[in-house]
Amino acid sequence: MLQRRQFSVLALSPLVARAQTPPVTVLRFAWWGGAARHEATLKSIALFEQQNPGLKIKAEYMGFNGYLERLTTQIAGGSEPDVMQINWAWLAMFSKRGNGFTDLDRYRSLLALDQFSEEDVNSGRVAGKLNALPTAYTARVMLWNKSSFDRAGLQLPKTWDELFAAGPVFKAKLGDNAYPLDGELYDMILLSQAYVQQKYGTPYVDPLQARVAMSPAAALEWVQTYRRLIAEHVATPLPLRASLGGADKPTEQQQDWVVGNWAGNFTWDSAIPLRAATLDKQQKLVLGDFPSLPGAAVSGMFGRPTVMLGMGRNCKQPELAARFINFMLTDPEAARILGKTRGVPAARSQRDVLVKGNRLPAMELAAHEQIRLQREAGRVPVPAPLFEHARLHKFMREVFETVAYGKTTDQEAARRLVDEGNALLKRIQ
Repeated sequence: MLQRRQFSVLALSPLVARAQTPPVTVLRFAWWGGAARHEATLKSIALFEQQNPGLKIKAEYMGFNGYLERLTTQIAGGSEPDVMQINWAWLAMFSKRGNGFTDLDRYRSLLALDQFSEEDVNSGRVAGKLNALPTAYTARVMLWNKSSFDRAGLQLPKTWDELFAAGPVFKAKLGDNAYPLDGELYDMILLSQAYVQQKYGTPYVDPLQARVAMSPAAALEWVQTYRRLIAEHVATPLPLRASLGGADKPTEQQQDWVVGNWAGNFTWDSAIPLRAATLDKQQKLVLGDFPSLPGAAVSGMFGRPTVMLGMGRNCKQPELAARFINFMLTDPEAARILGKTRGVPAARSQRDVLVKGNRLPAMELAAHEQIRLQREAGRVPVPAPLFEHARLHKFMREVFETVAYGKTTDQEAARRLVDEGNALLKRIQ
């Protein structure tokens, strides 16, 4: 009898041991990026898990290609990650009425919203609901190779007139293959829009309604400004870029950029390290002034959140997910691990860590300051999320490609941008 009782205790002991093991809570987190972002994110996840015993964060990461398609399928099927990295423009795709993500306002007590500017917080609102928070803010800046301009005998352009005047000088003094400015098609679309926005006061898409904000006259000048950049030898033509390894080949991978034949770039401030990395030792990259028309109320430089973190609407552990989002975006220790792998942090608590630790190179810090001053002066209006909708983006590129290859008139391209643009915006709103 005694032996039988001892056997029963021994048989139950593993069950007792298992009952004393803390349960494991799993939280799914999805993001895209490169090797540096992956490595830093995994390390920050490990720290959060260490601080929260019993928690396991399932990392779902990949490159950008295919990420949107996978996320679209997951959201449609109700199997989206608990926390996910998204592009700001995707709010217009996944949460048209503000119900596509969990409203983070419900968990304000777990979020250090005071570390963000009011504008940054509001960038994640849809229909009054806080759908996401930004990791960083990025905007378009002018980068110039000062050595190239010195060889051409020119000062760095500060106005549109000086920019357009530089084209013929580069051609005459440095040769047919030398251009003051390089950029992919979208770069030139945005630069041309900046000129028109300064002149007419409106971007292409209305930020408050699903409609084209440009008048027919403004749309025509948008097309004409793009054509002028090419015709006056200011910017590299699309057919030329296409012949050199592909029209969308990044500037820093172009040999003419490396040696200083192509002397400028209109790009995100977050791309500064990429553009600087490949220049040979004879070149000197500097941050330029943003060209402006006299009396322009806005800069047209185009800025938006870099990427954002949102919570899935089907999240089963919303409090824990909110704490994790707060950790990733505002925690100083997380900042030391993540650095600027998602841009210069929007939260002061993290940005201060990088500044004090000299983790931000001088040019990137100067660009951040240039953008900050423009924003605080109200010269960088919040763009319409629909402007970067994948379908509208494809449409704009197609229209400007017909201009670049001489397959349409300026008037016809402008008509399409207004008429077909309005029809498309109504379909995708």
